[in-house]
Amino acid sequence: MLKFHRKSKGFTLIELMIVVAIIGILAAIAIPRFANLIDRAREARTQGNLGAVRSAMAIMYGATGGTWPALIHDLDDLVAPGPYLDDIPGVLLPAGMAHGAEDNTETAVAGNTGNWFYNGAAADGVVNVNCTCIDSQGAAVNTW
Repeated sequence: MLKFHRKSKGFTLIELMIVVAIIGILAAIAIPRFANLIDRAREARTQGNLGAVRSAMAIMYGATGGTWPALIHDLDDLVAPGPYLDDIPGVLLPAGMAHGAEDNTETAVAGNTGNWFYNGAAADGVVNVNCTCIDSQGAAVNTW
C-alpha cells in the first residue's frame, strides 16, 4: 500500500480569505469608533485650558482684593512668566467648529470666532469659549 505523506508548507487560499475577512470586519467596527478621537482630544484640551484660565482669574481676584482683570492678558506677562499664568493657553476646537484652528487671542466682542470671550467691562470674571457650537457630547461649547 502506498502512503502519501503530504507536508504542509503554507496556508491555503481559503485560510487566507478567512483571515482577510476577519480583519475587514474588525476594521469596520473599530474605525468609526476612533474617527472622532482627534476632535474629542481637542475639546478636552480646550476644556482644560479654560479651567486653567478661570482658576488663574480666581487667584488674581483674591490677590487683588476683589478686582477682576480688565483684560484676559492681565493674567500673564508677555516678557517674563506671569504672576498667574506663563502664557494664555490657546483655544483648539475641532475642524467642524468655528475656525477649527488654534487661536490665542482675546476678544471682548461676542460672536463665533472660536477665541476666548471675556468682557472686562462687565467685571464678572466669566471667561468662555466664543463659539455657539455643540461638542461631541451634545453640550454647548461656550458653557463648558
